[in-house]
Amino acid sequence: MAGLTFDSLRDPARWIARDRPGASAAPALVSAIATRAAGTVRFEAVSKTYLSAAGPVQALDRVDLDVPAGAILGIIGRSGAGKSSLLRTVNRLEAPTSGRVLVDGQPVAALDTDGLVALRRRVGMIFQHFNLLSAKTVHGNVALPLKAAGLPKPEIAARVQEALRLVGLEGKAETYPSRLSGGQKQRVGIARALVSRPDILLCDEATSALDPETTLTILNLLRDINRRLGITIILITHEMSVIREICSDVVVLEKGRVVETGPVWRVFGGPEHPTTRALLEPLSRGLPADLAPRLRPHFTPGAATVLAVTCAGPAGPDLSALVAAAGGPVRLLQAGIERIQGHAVGRMLIALDAAGPDAEDRLRALGGTVERIGYVTADD
Repeated sequence: MAGLTFDSLRDPARWIARDRPGASAAPALVSAIATRAAGTVRFEAVSKTYLSAAGPVQALDRVDLDVPAGAILGIIGRSGAGKSSLLRTVNRLEAPTSGRVLVDGQPVAALDTDGLVALRRRVGMIFQHFNLLSAKTVHGNVALPLKAAGLPKPEIAARVQEALRLVGLEGKAETYPSRLSGGQKQRVGIARALVSRPDILLCDEATSALDPETTLTILNLLRDINRRLGITIILITHEMSVIREICSDVVVLEKGRVVETGPVWRVFGGPEHPTTRALLEPLSRGLPADLAPRLRPHFTPGAATVLAVTCAGPAGPDLSALVAAAGGPVRLLQAGIERIQGHAVGRMLIALDAAGPDAEDRLRALGGTVERIGYVTADD
């Protein structure tokens, strides 16, 4: 059977949109991309096994996942969980051992050479270490994909200009990478990924080499690109803070398997799998230093019960309902609540001075989770 290509799926008029005479260049990129609904990715029972001297290594194990067009999906997991292997199957830098990857309904494995070239022009990729050529200027680095595609010089110049303007580097076209900061180098990498006007953007630990302030700037840029252009973004990271800042949904991988998935607010507000809870631990506030040594594992007369109560919902915690459910005095020891995707997500540490046997069940009925931490007495 003849190899499949994406030519029949693409609207050529979308890619030849131009600015009005005298207008800014960046809107051409916006109009060329934002009007389309392409960019879906589907993983169907995707497995990947590598052969090593020590024997076969299972990197991915029957991953099933749907990524809708225009989403920002975060894939998180410990080192070796299979994140990079899964990401690289989208543009066929890695071929699954079994299962299928489909982009806009077309199986990637069935593409012929021309179809694979067309796919990779539609799937931009941002790398952790920038991968810029030191001997080329910013303009030269961004222009590389277009030169490889054989576009005429005037077209290349126009596209590079609009991509640099989109990422805020319009004044750096003739600068060499050695004169750029880490954040500016990553912006060059983003511009290079966008210059081919992709439907999908893959981010391979794109912020892990940056300091926290620069990371936040790059994440804001990616979020703005998604909002303005409608590009589907799939990013992998080991930092839950990155997921919290930018993603709409998250997938947690452990040993090549999907162990938890869902909207970011729900997964952060009520993690179900031990791996998710472990990854979220750095974001949570530990026990207050003065309280931790006073905790006792068993109840003694006069002791207060210390509970960790989580909340995740459109409204913040109803403190009056919490007190009523507790059935007695409640002391707030520690709390942290934030808004994620229009939902209040957080954790409260409370002490119940006279907790009845059903208090914890009544608190759970309010939503969220309730975990008994221990007991503490006023004399400790």
